[in-house]
Amino acid sequence: MAKATKPADLRAKTAEELEALLIDLKREQFNLRFQRATGQNEGQARVRTVRREIARLKTIASEALKKSAAGANASAAKS
Repeated sequence: MAKATKPADLRAKTAEELEALLIDLKREQFNLRFQRATGQNEGQARVRTVRREIARLKTIASEALKKSAAGANASAAKS
C-alpha cells in the first residue's frame, strides 16, 4: 500500500476486501520488522504508518460488524 487509505474509502469496501487488505498490511508489517532486525530498514516512518493503517482497518471492520449486528437485532425484534 503506497499511501494512507482514507476511512471513507475503507467503509465502502466489503468484508472480504478489508480482510485481504489487512493480510497485505500484516505482511508488510512483518517485512518491515524483519528489515529492522537485520539493519536494512531505511524508512522508519513506514513502520508507524503501517501500524496505524492496521488499527484504522480493524476499527472500521469492527464498526461494520457492530452495525450489521444491530441491523439484524432490529429486524428480529420487529418480527
